[in-house]
Amino acid sequence: MDLDRQIQTLIKNSPQNGNTAEIVEAITPALKLLAQQLQHLEYYILQTLSHNWVLTTLGHRNKSELEKSVIYAFSTQKDASSSIVEDNVVATPVPVVYILFQMIAIEPLDSLVFFEQPGNLTMATEVKREDVQKLINIYLQQYQTSSNSHSSKIPPDIA
Repeated sequence: MDLDRQIQTLIKNSPQNGNTAEIVEAITPALKLLAQQLQHLEYYILQTLSHNWVLTTLGHRNKSELEKSVIYAFSTQKDASSSIVEDNVVATPVPVVYILFQMIAIEPLDSLVFFEQPGNLTMATEVKREDVQKLINIYLQQYQTSSNSHSSKIPPDIA
């Protein structure tokens, strides 16, 4: 599924309460921009049988107090399957836009680690939560500015 179709599906499946769909639509350019920097349209995510994504805690070699939580995204099912160490974990294909969108919803997550080259689990592209949130905030500010300017054009005597 190409990026535009992934975005349309994300918007269509967003909650239809209030302006949630509009907000999702407002941030999709940020998600698309990030997705275009990656090499694949979908990646395999490790998840439990209850559909929870597997978080991995990484520690710093020299500073034990430094830790971060990551989710690995593999370019092939074979690579993902080779990383499974528990019986209750499966590799599931997930569209890249959805992975990036979920990053803002999974609170303890610090980074996504994308293994771009099949068979190579030593080189990866890290996408940091902080960077994703900064980019999304830019689009949210634009949305809020345009929403405020639209509401100010409503005549005061409309009722």
